[in-house]
Amino acid sequence: MVVSVLLLIVGLAALLWSADRFVASASVLAGHWGMPPLLIGMLVVGFGTSAPEMTISVLSALEGNPGLALGNAYGSNISNIALVLGLTALIYPLQVQSEVLKKELPLLLAATGVAAWQLFDGQITRLEAGVLLALFVGLLIWSLIQNRRSPIDPLIADIDDSMSKQTMVSARCYFWLPASLILLVVSSRLVVTGAVDVAQWFGLSDLIIGLTVVAIGTSLPELASTLVAARRGERELALGNVLGSNLFNTLVVIGLAGVVTPLAVAPEVIRRDLPVMVGLTVLLLVFCIGRRGPGRINRLEGAAMLLLYIGYTVMLVLW
Repeated sequence: MVVSVLLLIVGLAALLWSADRFVASASVLAGHWGMPPLLIGMLVVGFGTSAPEMTISVLSALEGNPGLALGNAYGSNISNIALVLGLTALIYPLQVQSEVLKKELPLLLAATGVAAWQLFDGQITRLEAGVLLALFVGLLIWSLIQNRRSPIDPLIADIDDSMSKQTMVSARCYFWLPASLILLVVSSRLVVTGAVDVAQWFGLSDLIIGLTVVAIGTSLPELASTLVAARRGERELALGNVLGSNLFNTLVVIGLAGVVTPLAVAPEVIRRDLPVMVGLTVLLLVFCIGRRGPGRINRLEGAAMLLLYIGYTVMLVLW
């Protein structure tokens, strides 16, 4: 048991460190190669901050732990909205002026709806997983087209400002990019092994461990990057981090895991976790664009989301 806990802790620490190195090196190289800022924000940073969820979910699917794969992805979505944005807004109230983000919010809700529809037959087939990946590619192309039509946007300005603060030398990036990716895979293996062992020792399902310990651990990159962006005054980027991560989790993380092997869906995911994820996404949409004037998440709304997250976590323990 002690060894399993240590594996989980060491694995999570290495996972977060390697994800951070991956994001930093990939962002610098992408800018060096002339990649558009919005594509860097959506693809490189989105991939990097969701890399822990992706590697853990794919490995879990390969090893026959679909509960851990689904719990990690959907639990991270819940944590990103209720915990990450809730805590950030409690410290730094967020205001949403970016038209890119206002268009992406309904798309996130639509992607969540597609994912929900796929769950109701009790499994995610390879074909359904392929649909999720295709939807992400389509969303990426659509976002780039929208950016060309209206290149002046607060989100793009925030990404440009954030990119200008990257200090890693390009030559070092060529080493850290593959090295951090390898460490991501190795540390994810440690997390999966430790999480499954701990779940078995406590008599918990791998789904519960995925929704709580692993989901919170893999959401730490989003929490760190969102708090830093908000503290710097890059409020559009703070929200963009969460939206990009949730889109990645819903479409790419589950899509890749489902392509590797079909995922069996536990009944409690449909009746308990799915309504919470959909409800929080709707709530975020209402806060950000469902009112007159600029969207916002104030301190009261941030506190409300944090309380919802605490209540959900207590429900998981007592369920």
